[in-house]
Amino acid sequence: MPRQIDLIRASKLPSNMMQFAAKGALSVPPDENMEILVYLAKHNKIFGDVARMTLAGWDEKASLAAASDPKTAREVLDYLIAPENLRPKLLPALLENPSVAESELAKFAISASPEAIATMLRSPRVRASASILDCLRANPYLKSDEASAVAELLRENKSEAPSVPVAGGGPHVDEGIAVDDAEGDEIAAPVASDEAGEVPEEAISAYLAEHATEIAVEQDKPFQPVGGIVELLGPDFFPVSENKEMTETGGDAEKAAAESASSASAAAAKARPAVKPAQRDNTMQKINRLDVKGRIQLAMKGNKEERSILIRDGTKVVALAVLDAPKISDGEVEKFALQKNVLEAVLRQIPLKRRFMKNYIVVRNLVSNPRTPLDLGLGLMKHLLLKDLKNISANKEVSETVRNLALKMYKQKLDAANKK
Repeated sequence: MPRQIDLIRASKLPSNMMQFAAKGALSVPPDENMEILVYLAKHNKIFGDVARMTLAGWDEKASLAAASDPKTAREVLDYLIAPENLRPKLLPALLENPSVAESELAKFAISASPEAIATMLRSPRVRASASILDCLRANPYLKSDEASAVAELLRENKSEAPSVPVAGGGPHVDEGIAVDDAEGDEIAAPVASDEAGEVPEEAISAYLAEHATEIAVEQDKPFQPVGGIVELLGPDFFPVSENKEMTETGGDAEKAAAESASSASAAAAKARPAVKPAQRDNTMQKINRLDVKGRIQLAMKGNKEERSILIRDGTKVVALAVLDAPKISDGEVEKFALQKNVLEAVLRQIPLKRRFMKNYIVVRNLVSNPRTPLDLGLGLMKHLLLKDLKNISANKEVSETVRNLALKMYKQKLDAANKK
C-alpha cells in the first residue's frame, strides 16, 4: 500500500483528504505527518498556508524528535533550519544532527539572530567547522566578543588541519575580503567615502534634541532592517554556489581545509578585483555595533551606502534621520520613494520636505509604490502626468482603488486635452 505522502506528491489524494493532511490530521506515523506538512507548505498553493500554520504550532516534543533524528527526511530538516521557520528550542538538536547539511547551517549562520549566534557558539559541530565559522563571522549581529571567539576557533581549526599547498606559492586571500592578522585583529578592506565636507554638529544636535524622548525609549534597540537582513544584503552577499561545495553530512577538518584551498585557487585564477560584499559587510558590522544615538549620527554624517542601509532601520527615529541628512541627494530619495522595504513613516515623511516634493520623480515613485499609504498616494496622484496615470492604472502591484482613480483621472485629462 503506498504511503500517503506518495499519493500527495502524485496529486492522487482527494480534496477533502488534502484538507485533513494540511491540518496534520491524517492517520499516519508522526514522521510521515511532518513530511506531508512540509511538502504542502513548500509546494502546494492551495493548502500551503494551512500547512505552515500547522507546522508552526506542531507539538514541541514531536518536533524535537524529528529535529534530532538523523533518519528524518532531508526536506523536513531543511525546512526546520530555515530562518523563517526555525523554532529556537529546536536549534541545538538541528545543529548536531548529521543529516542537516553543513551548507544549510552555513547559510543559516549568515543571518542568524543574536540568540541563535549564542546557541551556535555552544555547538561542538559549529565550533569544529571552519566553513560554518567563516559564514558566522560575517553575520552583522555578531558582537565584538563573539567575533573574537570565532576568530580564535578558526585559528584553532587551522592549526589542527594539515597545511595544503595553494597553486601560485604563498598564502592566498580573496581580494576585498576582510582577514585576520597574526594577533587576530580584523583587517578590513578600506571603504572610501563617496562625499566630501563635514556635517554641522548643530544639525545633529538639533535632531537629537527634537527626538530626545523617542531616543531614550529606543536607546538599546539593535539594528533590525525592515524585510530582514538577508533581503538587505542581497542574494549575492554569500553565493550559494560556494555553499554547495560543502559536504552533506559535516566532513572533518582536513576536508574543510582542502575545500578552502581549492576555492582560493579558483579565485586566484580568476584574478577578480575587490568585491563589494566585503565593503558591505564592514559597513554592516559597523552599524550593528552602534546604539540608536550612534546610528542617528551615522545617518546624518555617513556616506551614501550607509544611508541606503539605515533608511531601512526598523527604529523609526533612525530611519527618519536619513531624510534629514544634509548630504542626501535627490537620486537617493527617488529610490527611497520606490522602496517596499522601508517603514510607512519614511514614505509619509518624504512629502513633508518641500525640496523632495519639487522632484516629479519622487512624487511619481511614491504613487507607484504599493507600500505607500492609500491616503497619501491618492492625494499625490493629481500631480501626475498623463502617461504616468496610464501606467499606474495598469500597475497590478498597487491597490485597486489607486488603479481605478488613476484610470479615471487619465480619462479626464485625456478628454480635456482633446477639447483644446
